[in-house]
Amino acid sequence: MTPEEYREIALSLEGAIEGSHMDHPDFRVGGKIFATLFKGNGVVLLTPQQQGALIRSKPQVFVPVKGGWGKKGSTTVLLQEADKKSVREALSLAWRNKAPEIRDSRPRFTK
Repeated sequence: MTPEEYREIALSLEGAIEGSHMDHPDFRVGGKIFATLFKGNGVVLLTPQQQGALIRSKPQVFVPVKGGWGKKGSTTVLLQEADKKSVREALSLAWRNKAPEIRDSRPRFTK
């Protein structure tokens, strides 16, 4: 996966916009950063539990960010090893963590 493909997926999420933080692109929803691009890889802001699940499922793709940020759930996405499905899942989790007020806009079916 390329950084541009990562960017496209991030920006496809409802309300997502691109900004810049510390001289690298970030992706925000409701003014809150949920992901970034850094040194050719992605970073998603997850909970420690979400991070653990993704690392267990794809350890060749997801690794904790070094230091304290990683212990809090910030997760590096190794884009050269990543597939679109895994990246979409990770970005969606990060987006949901920062945009809980945005409702799922899919139609609901009732009996």
